[in-house]
Amino acid sequence: MTSAAIHKLAVSSTLKDAPADFILQYEHDPISEYNNPGLFPGMFPTLYPLGIGGFEDPSHLLDQSNCTFRYHYFYSFVILNIIQRQKAHLHTSLSHIALGLLSVSASTLSALAAKIKDKDKMSTYTEDEQRAFHLLKEVNTVSAKIPGSQASKITLRQEIHSYYAYFGLPQLFLTLNPSAIHNPVFQVIYECAYRVAKDPVAAADFFKFMIETIFRNLFGWNYKKGQSNENGGIFGHLRANSGTKQL
Repeated sequence: MTSAAIHKLAVSSTLKDAPADFILQYEHDPISEYNNPGLFPGMFPTLYPLGIGGFEDPSHLLDQSNCTFRYHYFYSFVILNIIQRQKAHLHTSLSHIALGLLSVSASTLSALAAKIKDKDKMSTYTEDEQRAFHLLKEVNTVSAKIPGSQASKITLRQEIHSYYAYFGLPQLFLTLNPSAIHNPVFQVIYECAYRVAKDPVAAADFFKFMIETIFRNLFGWNYKKGQSNENGGIFGHLRANSGTKQL
């Protein structure tokens, strides 16, 4: 820790009644999450001991070979939360959507929700309710870019339906669950759950590796070419496949 950081944490000489301990400095104004490379070094000083390498830093110092970041207990959750908010803000900067949302009252939304729940016909909707209903499509379009949102799941379902339209109905439905906790290929069984909890990134890498290995060796799928191999797999030559992780 630098001398400047220690000086900021030290007890101020003006605080006569303060206990002889460190005081956490804070401000009344919230810190911005945009254009602020010092945000994460300030939040996680143990991960950024040099005070550099955060979001939007031009040096790109996060590409490291150690596992310090993935071993942190809540760093990945904070990162995901900020990414979701930034994507939401990025795709909601549309003036016509903002004006439309402001023009819809809470009572109109409540009445519309009740009619949707009761599966009423569109002809029974008032003019304000119809306008609010059309705004739902705009909201789904915006939130479809946000990872983990309900609209992103709807978009994925529509992509699968488009596969049906082009390739026809699928002939085989398959569920794969390569759990790292119960798989001896990942690591020894002893304390495996503890290792997975400590390093969830390794478990995610294992999941991706197992899925690609199954499709490559059993089903004869060539990921580089995006098509089946010449010899095919146990089900012959695959014309196409579509899959998703459980959300």
